[in-house]
Amino acid sequence: MGLNIVLQCLYYPPEVGGLESHVAGLGEGLARRGHEVRMLTSRSRPDLPRREALAGVQVRRVWMPSRSPLGWLAHTVASIFAHANWARSADILHAHTFASAVPGMISRKRYGAPLVVTLHTSHFLMRAPKPGWRAVFRRIIESADYLLATSEEIRQVALAISRHPRSEVMTNAVDTDRFAPRTGPLEGDRRQIIVPRRLFPKNGVEYFVRALPLIAADLDVEARVVGDGPERERLTSLAAELGVSDRIRFLGARSNEEMPGLLREAELAVIPSLIEATSIAALEAMSCGLPVAASAVGGLPEIIDERVGSLFEPANPQALADAVASLLRRPDLRDLGAEGRRRVVANWSLDRMVERHLEIYNELIDEAKAKEQG
Repeated sequence: MGLNIVLQCLYYPPEVGGLESHVAGLGEGLARRGHEVRMLTSRSRPDLPRREALAGVQVRRVWMPSRSPLGWLAHTVASIFAHANWARSADILHAHTFASAVPGMISRKRYGAPLVVTLHTSHFLMRAPKPGWRAVFRRIIESADYLLATSEEIRQVALAISRHPRSEVMTNAVDTDRFAPRTGPLEGDRRQIIVPRRLFPKNGVEYFVRALPLIAADLDVEARVVGDGPERERLTSLAAELGVSDRIRFLGARSNEEMPGLLREAELAVIPSLIEATSIAALEAMSCGLPVAASAVGGLPEIIDERVGSLFEPANPQALADAVASLLRRPDLRDLGAEGRRRVVANWSLDRMVERHLEIYNELIDEAKAKEQG
């Protein structure tokens, strides 16, 4: 018999990002296994329907006035009633991100279904040192029957706030059937680099642009940046100032459906983040057989080492350029990509992530039933 599962996350597809991919992959994977999955999220764009079914997941979108802490708070309050309606019949409640936890906390107290909380993203890491936020996070962490985090760094920061007795790293996962390696050779003479990063300061794309002339001094390279954001105009101007406009293309935001094809057109991915959880973009690149050069921050060293790519000092264009050039000169570059692919299939596939969630859910449900009977 299938479970009745209520998920809540601030953002959900068609919004694009690692958080959205993680939650959509989980929800759709659970639905494919015959479970009833309902997703409560924000109406982050006015063109999105308030209710719809997406790949077997029943989605309800609740008002959110802006993409800001105040907007998140307003959405949290606005979604409490809708969450409670669904929670009455739920077997398990699962909140993704701290901004989505409060409705689950209230519903858990009222209706008794176990609550799982997953902490994602750099937003948590940036706010955790602040005393006011730490008090909020402590309440959220202590309310969870099971605490998940998308990197070991996030888990350790959470445990420093409150020593939760049951916590686990749940790395982002990849649909390894869709994100598969190319089968033929690349076209063109230039070496192809992809930078799958949204254009926000924390993602460090500026340092890749600054490194590009250093790379191009030795190698004939071309880069494509996939993602959009407030830094686009400045980065385009910076590329022109550095004389590399003919070597870099800013493709803007692309859907998740387009990403496998875009990745397969490159031979190396670069993740130049200044702060990061565990990058779904890096894992997707690895799943497509690409070696990855990444900054040594957050959860990136947990998935990348010299057998699948290279790590470099963040915010250091010379270190970034050296890492990229060194990789592109390696005769065994495709072997690194093949090892990355094997690693993702073995450890971070979508099927593995869904199965582990179900193990946790069933454990909590059995414990709750035992308490009722005892």
